[in-house]
Amino acid sequence: MTSGTESTQLAQRIEAYLAAHPAAAVLEDGRVTFDMRSARYAVSESHGRCLLQLWSEERNLVRTVVGVEERTKCLRVSTRRMGATRPQSLEFVPTSDRRTPTTRDAARRNYQRLLERALTRSFIGAKVDGFRSAMDLEHSFGPAYARGRLLRGTAADAVIGVGETESGAMADGVLTLGVLWLDHCRQHSNARRHFGGLKVVVPAGTWRTTGERMAWLNRAAADFQLFTLDERSEELAPVDVRDTGNLDSRLVHAFSAAAALERCQGGIDRLMALVPEAARERVEVRAKSSTEAALLLHGLEFARTRHGAAAHSFAREDEVTFGAGANETPLTPESEALCRELLARLFASRHPDGAHTDPLFRMQPERWLESRLRGNIAELLPNLRGDAMYSQVPALSSGDRSMLDLLALDHSGRLNVLELKADEDLHLPLQALDYWIRVRALNADRQPAEGGGRPLSAFERQGYFAGAAVSPLAPRLLLAAPALRIHPANAPVLRYLSPEIEWELIALSEHWRRELKVVFRKRGGDR
Repeated sequence: MTSGTESTQLAQRIEAYLAAHPAAAVLEDGRVTFDMRSARYAVSESHGRCLLQLWSEERNLVRTVVGVEERTKCLRVSTRRMGATRPQSLEFVPTSDRRTPTTRDAARRNYQRLLERALTRSFIGAKVDGFRSAMDLEHSFGPAYARGRLLRGTAADAVIGVGETESGAMADGVLTLGVLWLDHCRQHSNARRHFGGLKVVVPAGTWRTTGERMAWLNRAAADFQLFTLDERSEELAPVDVRDTGNLDSRLVHAFSAAAALERCQGGIDRLMALVPEAARERVEVRAKSSTEAALLLHGLEFARTRHGAAAHSFAREDEVTFGAGANETPLTPESEALCRELLARLFASRHPDGAHTDPLFRMQPERWLESRLRGNIAELLPNLRGDAMYSQVPALSSGDRSMLDLLALDHSGRLNVLELKADEDLHLPLQALDYWIRVRALNADRQPAEGGGRPLSAFERQGYFAGAAVSPLAPRLLLAAPALRIHPANAPVLRYLSPEIEWELIALSEHWRRELKVVFRKRGGDR
């Protein structure tokens, strides 16, 4: 075990590196496991140990740091996983882009020149003007996107493109930046020039996400066009976004939460006995599947029980574990003391007045916000039914997208898609749109019920919202975040959504962990 001073020094070196490299990535076994532009971290000294916590929507990691080695622009961190004897290395690098800065910048300059040539050949008579890819933090423009104008007399289009060497996340984010670029061009053009549309250019074979989103932008507000660019042939090809094909939406059958909790009750009781007695009322027990239940504290899952077949037997037994991810540990008589210790620390740290520097307090803020909303839905959003709500809907997970936060019925039977963010997110509107598109398609997939009667949506046929009639109306789209954490770019992007999408932006109180209330609302059509 290192001394307190040594642990503090290790923590300071990691924090200094991450402060100097806000776009850093964390590699394990040569693979990017955390992109620090979207992930969160906490590093602290605790009982003579340097404790490193990394978490994102996809995974979380807790390690004890035993050494730090500085390399050229990188930081190699030697860590030890709970219960393991051999150290493991994490590598902190300046960016998730594995290219050298020189190679990356050269590729982006080459792409910009290629894009200009392709546009000049495809739009004869138009002038390619003002292309750039320089960073512009004030307006949220990054160097991964080449942006410029296509001029024809007093008419003009905004143009944005992303090269094939950029990441999939960059390619998927191009439409958000494109809408912002169009808005910027319109605001800063002189009165003699009218920007009528936006042309978005993506690599061949990567157009689907952008196409699905673009189909639901407001055609009366601008002429939105999508193109693919083959960088070998330099061929620019238009994409018909009205025909984006079948959506990749998988809808699993709903299960009985009450029956699942009953099956898992033995394991739940065993875990609750280890929770500090005064804190047991703070535990939320939620069914994850027909045979699995989880224990959560303010949205953070800290233990679970699975009811399944015993090995080499037809009998059923409970598998009980605590911790998460790579640190998930079976609960045994030998590990019970460790479980008690961890739970005591968890409940001492994760409460509304906890320390913001504590990793257990800071973990998974969206899930904490979600748990607060679920518990106060009748007061905050009285038009929604608290008894007809699904959290973390797995059926709507598609590709790289994470799960939809909340799906609920209102008192008229209409579906509501609710997406939450605890921190600023430039892409919130169009990421939420992905889920709205899929919920709309599943709701529109209606077939006659057995024995006649009104047609049932895919949700009803798969057992969701039992006893309720789901309205055929398109769902409403709700986006919620603390008022000071709503990205300034969200509002202009929302203005360009199709008027068919009934959306509402809900600003919550900044200190939502202690007191959750609505500060203001903005709806589509508001000025």
